[in-house]
Amino acid sequence: MRRVLIFALILIVAGLLMRERIFVFFFSPTESVLEEVGLGGEIEIVTENLEIPWEMVPLPSGEWLVTERPGRLLKIGKDKTVIPVEGVEHRGEGGLLGLALHPDFERNGWIYLYLTSKSGEKLINRVERYRLASDELFDKKIILDNIPGASNHDGGRIAFGPDELLYITTGDAGDEASAQDTRSLAGKILRLHDDGRVPADNPFGNTVYSYGHRNSQGLAWDEAGNLWATEHGRSGLQSGYDELNLITKGANYGWPEIEGDETREGMITPVANSGADETWAPGGAVYTNGSIFFAGLRGETLYEAKLEGTKVADLVAHLRGNYGRLRSVSVVQNSLYVLTSNRDGRGTPKLGDDKIIRLLFHDN
Repeated sequence: MRRVLIFALILIVAGLLMRERIFVFFFSPTESVLEEVGLGGEIEIVTENLEIPWEMVPLPSGEWLVTERPGRLLKIGKDKTVIPVEGVEHRGEGGLLGLALHPDFERNGWIYLYLTSKSGEKLINRVERYRLASDELFDKKIILDNIPGASNHDGGRIAFGPDELLYITTGDAGDEASAQDTRSLAGKILRLHDDGRVPADNPFGNTVYSYGHRNSQGLAWDEAGNLWATEHGRSGLQSGYDELNLITKGANYGWPEIEGDETREGMITPVANSGADETWAPGGAVYTNGSIFFAGLRGETLYEAKLEGTKVADLVAHLRGNYGRLRSVSVVQNSLYVLTSNRDGRGTPKLGDDKIIRLLFHDN
């Protein structure tokens, strides 16, 4: 009789959750097999034992490309193929970072990499293009060079927008004032043609699309074509004020002059921020089903910003603390894929770290 009552209670709770369209993720104790749930979600460990991964991008074949900061590009399917990338300087937050496929990848095989390297004794970042074929990289072309680099605040996210132009996030590389200088590549979102040419309608006649950024690491476009970006706020003892910004061409997002809800003429206040008492340390972002999902490193959370037009109606936390630091997020059909970052020197690695985790959610 007791088992019958417990089963009935579970069914009632499940029905309420499904009616309210709440995501419910159930976790296998071993974290190694797909657990069929049936109430709201499923979870699967797609791959594990990654070394400081930074970005993951699905291939048309169903395989994945993953960057590892020490300078390795992985192709992951049934097997894991390691493709070395030359010239990578892995120091602090720098290394092999962003990855993007050309919009016409199936025809030309072009991939784009954002990486930290050395120029003399200086650290720099740059974007390179390669042709990927037979698990090797060919036809290297430097798309953009001499982006200021440092052991911290290197930005690194790259993505093609709906306009088929390449967008690039850069950090201030420890020089806060550079974020306000539209002649500098630091602390910006940049926009280029696929071959490195500057679009004629860029606002400052150079690669700069928006400025006043501290360290943006997530880019996502909503169904209306609006660009959203996540950004790290202040660090150290005074952490907090991480941001979700709606990006417009030529706009100034205020760093280091304003933060949080502060306002100043000619500067844009974020649509949402973490406040002074919480730190998201946001990474990659993706748009799906009316929400921006973004990964949280220090927050150890998958955040969901539910949008109403260009406003955030609600911010929901998923997976808080379940898998440690989360670096990036991707979406394929009705599944979210999340990349962990527990082996970067700031996390507490667990067995199998780092991992790609697949979350299948049901739209009831």
